[in-house]
Amino acid sequence: MTATVHEGLDLVALQRFFAERGVPVEGELRAELISGGKSNLTFLIADDRTRWVLRRPPTAGLTPSAHDMAREYRVCHALRGSGVPVAPTVALCTDERVMGAPFAVTGFVEGRVVRTADDLAAFADAEVTACTDELIRVLAALHEVEPGAVGLDGFGRPEGYLTRQVTLWGRQWERVRTRELPDLHRLHDRLAAAIPARSAVAIVHGDYRIDNTILAAPGRVAAVVDWELSTLGDPLADLAQMCTYRHPALDTVIGVTAAWTSPRLPAAAEIAQRYAERTGRDLEAWGFYLGLAHLKLAVIAEGITHRHRAGATEGDGFEHAHRAVGPLVAAGLAALGE
Repeated sequence: MTATVHEGLDLVALQRFFAERGVPVEGELRAELISGGKSNLTFLIADDRTRWVLRRPPTAGLTPSAHDMAREYRVCHALRGSGVPVAPTVALCTDERVMGAPFAVTGFVEGRVVRTADDLAAFADAEVTACTDELIRVLAALHEVEPGAVGLDGFGRPEGYLTRQVTLWGRQWERVRTRELPDLHRLHDRLAAAIPARSAVAIVHGDYRIDNTILAAPGRVAAVVDWELSTLGDPLADLAQMCTYRHPALDTVIGVTAAWTSPRLPAAAEIAQRYAERTGRDLEAWGFYLGLAHLKLAVIAEGITHRHRAGATEGDGFEHAHRAVGPLVAAGLAALGE
């Protein structure tokens, strides 16, 4: 680990911030970039005794509603002790004068992050089954948390959630698009005409899959991470997003052969059914939810391309994200019967 100042991270300013907030520091702070560019920038921070994780938005190419540090911090702070495993919260900074952008600091959680197919290859078949069962159990547990009981009753506006989601991702496309794509507009129009009249309310993660968890063991999640898209919304939209991430195009979006697209894991339809059996929820209007999830991922892929062309990404694999947009839009239309 190095003390070098990365773009978007000023360790001198961070040490001063820690001192002001009463966070004990022993020795010089050091930093290592864990991930950057596709989502929030994530750094491992360490002194001579303690390790933390700092997250902040990308340095450019932002899309409204994403990269919300206060949102991530608030939901993690609220879910402590709820039965949903989260990282311990340490400090939140919303003053952009400190480091040029808001940032949040949590404690470091020991465990394994399974990002790639090679990471998953270390698991035996029985361990893969146990891992899938645990991921479904944790998502179901999140959706069972009563928002008001953990201080999140004002965390979002659940009324009209699905309508706002369709509108939001249509607008996000217009902000980040790098070319014309008539089929995406067609998908958006089909979704706008098919919004379910009824919608359940739950705390939703918005980006839930295996690599957004830290595993203490194949059958136990130590922490769910990356809460930047969390809100109060429809739990079936959350489930559909997890299922949509099983699409092979995810590999192109994130630039690696992802663990979550592996054929060793259950098909998306089986995951949805197992969730429904655990929770008792009816998969009503499932085609709409899948179509919306594919639209969302397509726009995210285009947003990665937008930030890459703006020079706001760190790392490799960003230049191909745009290739995922067409297949994801086609899958979304297929979910709606086209």
